[in-house]
Amino acid sequence: MPFPNRRRAGLALAALALAALTGTAAQAQGWPDKPLRIMVGASPGGGTDILARMLAEKFAADFRQSVVVENRPGASNTIAADVTAHAPADGSTLLLATNTGQAIAPHLLKLKFDPLKDLQPIGLVAVMPNVLVVSSSSPYRSVKELVAAMSASPGALKYASSGVGSTQHIAGEAFALATGTKAIHVPYKGSSQAHIDIIGGEVTMMFDSTSSAMGQIRSGKFRALAVMSERRAAELPDVPTMAEAGVKGADVQTWYGLYVTAGTPRPAVDALNAELAKVLKLADVQARIRGLGGEVGTLGGEAFADMNRQEYERFRKLVREANIKADGL
Repeated sequence: MPFPNRRRAGLALAALALAALTGTAAQAQGWPDKPLRIMVGASPGGGTDILARMLAEKFAADFRQSVVVENRPGASNTIAADVTAHAPADGSTLLLATNTGQAIAPHLLKLKFDPLKDLQPIGLVAVMPNVLVVSSSSPYRSVKELVAAMSASPGALKYASSGVGSTQHIAGEAFALATGTKAIHVPYKGSSQAHIDIIGGEVTMMFDSTSSAMGQIRSGKFRALAVMSERRAAELPDVPTMAEAGVKGADVQTWYGLYVTAGTPRPAVDALNAELAKVLKLADVQARIRGLGGEVGTLGGEAFADMNRQEYERFRKLVREANIKADGL
């Protein structure tokens, strides 16, 4: 996914500034008047969970309400989205989602909600490149060595993901298409569970988001072979891009966005837009996102909704071309 150009980002920030004014009025009207919850479609410890808890802490302080994070992993992150879509439209149930549930899963699963109609986009929180990682004890020290092993023994190596249809799954299939290789996909209910088997050698590799893999990379448990973005990640300056490693056409990034139940009153939506814009400007929040290998989101409201629609169509095409099926669910 290309990052928004400066003009578009500027317009989005102006919209967020306007939302900040109306958001203040919304709080004056008494919203939120009860505790909030942020639904997360992944297990504790993963990238989505980390960002959700960061937002919950900031929201709780500013809104002077309890804000809890509820993890509902499974079904390509759509269980949490389903809960949010069917929650009372009072602004008390939020969703921190990724392109897994909002743009990929709808083309693989029969859902009981429409992610484009039943969830109201609030804003883009962050964009993280996916990164190819292996255990630090793995014999593979480069993408070239890994591709050679996969070519020599098609289907012998395994790659983990946080679930069927996740960005990790899509990234693995994109890598296979770009290199003409084959590996066995092993889906988990979250990145943190997959990490255990990567470290233990049960699974060879993972095309994880930097937000969930960075801790393992820094601790020395993971070896990063390449980032799946156009440019190197600021926090991984010595790790080449896939193109630099000799593989073109395998760029995949994971984006994280905040949503609320569709039909939520406009004052509450505007207040959430304003609060997210405020939080994303905080130095410690920006440092945290950069520390996870990502870039801070700049799109709010309709600009973010438009990006979601574009991503929805882009992944519809990719799923069809790669012939990805929802097996294992």
